Amino acid sequence: MAQAVVPPRLIALLSSWGADPGAVADASADLVRRYAEPQRQYHTLEHIDEMLDITRTLDATVEVTCAVWFHDAYYEPPRTDNEDRSAAYARDVLVALGAPAPFANEVARLVESTRLHNPKADDRNGQVLADADLAILGAPTDRYERYVRDVRAEYAHVSEDDWRAGRGRVLSEFLARPTLFFSDEMREACDAQARANLRAELVALSST
Repeated sequence: MAQAVVPPRLIALLSSWGADPGAVADASADLVRRYAEPQRQYHTLEHIDEMLDITRTLDATVEVTCAVWFHDAYYEPPRTDNEDRSAAYARDVLVALGAPAPFANEVARLVESTRLHNPKADDRNGQVLADADLAILGAPTDRYERYVRDVRAEYAHVSEDDWRAGRGRVLSEFLARPTLFFSDEMREACDAQARANLRAELVALSST
């Protein structure tokens, strides 16, 4: 496998606490390598890049930016503890690179919050991260359809009947929310398109 290219912005981010450049390079390379694992089709560096585009427009804190990079560090579709493992990994890496414990703990908390994407009203960091992670729901139709195909490929181990039932429940739960996004910017830009995408996918799931 070709060695993954480490984005300079990741090196710069993980250098924030004065760690040895070699340690930063190793940590960055390990994180990038994870997003190139063969079981991933959607949860790749493209997903990270798309989230970072959103967080920049929402003036995200450094904690949120770190959480974007680490939130899918562990991604094995059959497992149910990916967020917990990713959070622990983030905390360990950041502390090892000299980040203060409160900072590392906040990043870990944010990573764990991506399990439900339902932050509290006073959790601005959690809201920005949730909006960035869910932004794909409001993508143009062709991008959304590619996202659906890629996620289905990641869950190839799931039978078609089980996929349709499980995915349908998830989509219905999202549609039942009064709002899919937490920031005014994302609600205005993406909510209507997201609901159209979700409804169209539900129709496709129910077809034979």
